[in-house]
Amino acid sequence: MWRRTLTGLIGGNPAHYARKIEHFLERRRDATAAAWNLDDGVVLIAAGDEIPVPGRGDRTYPYRAHSEYFYLTDRERPRGVLAFDPSEGWVEFVAPVTAEELLWTGLAGDREGVPEGTRPLDELESFVRDRPVRRLGAAADPDVALRDALIRVRRPKDDVEVERMRVAAEATRAGFLHLASLIEAGRSERELQVALEAAFLRNGGDFLAFETIVAAGDHAAVLHFAPTAQVLRDGELLLVDAGAEFRGYASDVTRTYAVGGVFAPEQALVYETVQRAGEAAINVCRAGVNWHDIHFAAALVVADGLIELGVLRGERASLVESGAVALFFPHSVGHMVGLGIRDAGAASDEAREPPPGLPRLRVDIQLAPRQAWTVEPGIYFVPALIARARDRNDVVWHRVDKLQGFGGVRIEQNVLIEDDGCEVLTAAIPLAET
Repeated sequence: MWRRTLTGLIGGNPAHYARKIEHFLERRRDATAAAWNLDDGVVLIAAGDEIPVPGRGDRTYPYRAHSEYFYLTDRERPRGVLAFDPSEGWVEFVAPVTAEELLWTGLAGDREGVPEGTRPLDELESFVRDRPVRRLGAAADPDVALRDALIRVRRPKDDVEVERMRVAAEATRAGFLHLASLIEAGRSERELQVALEAAFLRNGGDFLAFETIVAAGDHAAVLHFAPTAQVLRDGELLLVDAGAEFRGYASDVTRTYAVGGVFAPEQALVYETVQRAGEAAINVCRAGVNWHDIHFAAALVVADGLIELGVLRGERASLVESGAVALFFPHSVGHMVGLGIRDAGAASDEAREPPPGLPRLRVDIQLAPRQAWTVEPGIYFVPALIARARDRNDVVWHRVDKLQGFGGVRIEQNVLIEDDGCEVLTAAIPLAET
């Protein structure tokens, strides 16, 4: 399947695909220049350099160009700088490929020197010519106003970006299908992690979108749990949050399973509540809706489930607004996704306090066509959060105490916003059956 997807992406013709990329890069740069509307000076967008692993000789961490540089160049080249001059346009400066680099790393087939259409990095100083410089990308002093404008340009995904997200989603689907066949008592979190990631890379992914989360039992109550050698036990919940990446673009998916294949009654109630909460949120994902309204729609359903579970008492809207629901649904319902899993977040002038009772939202803006978001409600029993709230009278504490060690349930989809609704990019990745 992924081979057909890739063939469609490049049109079966690498030269045609390269021209397509150039076309969309030109459109991105034109939109950025228009948003900046500069009269003078120079903007420098730095890719960043490789980062050495401390104390490990000449090893470096896996290199990822800064997303602002990559968005406007489609290039993962350390030390690269893209310059914008209002009178001269866009000029890309690249550190020449050396024979030593070709020997040790290959640099994806680059030839010695600089790629066609770029200039050597040592010409950058003369290009700037003592003019005012504003910086973005991997810079110590990024220009906030320019970054805010670029964030807004980057939010709507163009055709190339969506195509890459589809490839990443297909690789992620293959990985989760393989994972589901392996879930059984006696296997370790680490064993499942290795199998899942290998399936991502075998099926079209070229990188992991983020560090894989595989959390069994009470580990599932830790939102970003790193897999361990702990083995799965029948009757536990298993929460897996993972995704493949393709050419910089991510898929970010969470699924929760019952080890042994059958949810206990309380687990099934929580799982079905989270599933309904996700569906309710997705149903209101459309252009013109505010993101906090998406969270509120999910939180109301979570409130209903917690009341049915006997954990909360009261009226559901009041339970959301008082923060009672946030004890068990303590994170935002989602975030923007695309070029990385935290793509084009809040601009500096968009920071605002969440509505009463809601947790901190990574970004809270009005949805617009072609934006891509995760929708990922969850219910967790987190001892540290519960311990801080013992004075609440809308929590049924003897029920909560019986659920200590329950872990948590999260279900996450990726959606592409449309004028009237949204497309679920990860809909083909099966949910668990209750």
